[in-house]
Amino acid sequence: MSQAGRVVTRSAVESIVRAVLTAPGAGPTPLAVEAGQAAQAAFESAAARALKQEIVAAGRKLWERQYVDGNGGNISARLSEEWVLCTPTLTSKADLSPEALCLVDMDGVQVAGREKRSSEILLHLAIMKTVPEARAVIHSHPPHATAFALAGRVPPDAMLAEHEVFVGPVAFLPFESPGTQAFADTVVPLAHDHNTILLGNHGVVTWADTVTHAEWFVEVMDTTCRILILVNQLGATPAAIPEPGVRDLLALKQRLGLPDARFGRPPAPPPSASDLDARIQQVTEAVLKALE
Repeated sequence: MSQAGRVVTRSAVESIVRAVLTAPGAGPTPLAVEAGQAAQAAFESAAARALKQEIVAAGRKLWERQYVDGNGGNISARLSEEWVLCTPTLTSKADLSPEALCLVDMDGVQVAGREKRSSEILLHLAIMKTVPEARAVIHSHPPHATAFALAGRVPPDAMLAEHEVFVGPVAFLPFESPGTQAFADTVVPLAHDHNTILLGNHGVVTWADTVTHAEWFVEVMDTTCRILILVNQLGATPAAIPEPGVRDLLALKQRLGLPDARFGRPPAPPPSASDLDARIQQVTEAVLKALE
């Protein structure tokens, strides 16, 4: 572009803006201040207070059942389409308090809370982005389920009625370094059909519509694995639920709206002509603007 015969390049404008924004005494922009105030207000809202209490209660249950150890495990709950509450890093789940919890955006950037957010929040967010129904995620280390994860095995289907209804077929993921985006990305192909995933050499992650239900699924999963280990110690082969019984349980599961890989997913409908035209216009305008 030009002004009064002079050529003004993008890099020149960018340099001026950078100098202004990084000058000594330069404070946050009004937009940033407004966003920060909105996040803090959401963090202190009545809805957030209720979710915080639920997270604290679930953390205590996980610790009492020895499903987490040391500072292990993490819990998150979706406060809105924009923000997610989560547990802080380096904190025992027995010692959680509402004041210690954190608020992050959907990219994992912390926007409220005095403690530092969990290093594994990216895993939680990947599930929430993949599955809109996932309003809460729990990562934990229940011993019997983690033993299966170490062995690289998943429990067989049709063993226990409660497991069939609330958990169903369990997925398994090989080890990936915790806290990384690469680790978070591994759950994306599996999360929609599996609310419980074994993490190799790491533990278990569950998702549900509430924090309380996600904690229930941890309990169901570890109980199933414990019972199967006990059956094996008896030297017996576990008897599967008969096929008619499995069909009845799956029908109940569908009525409850719970996921199961055996249900399959209908193909996504093709975009309508109006949606496609609108998208074409949107992209066209963006390209033309970039070329101005």
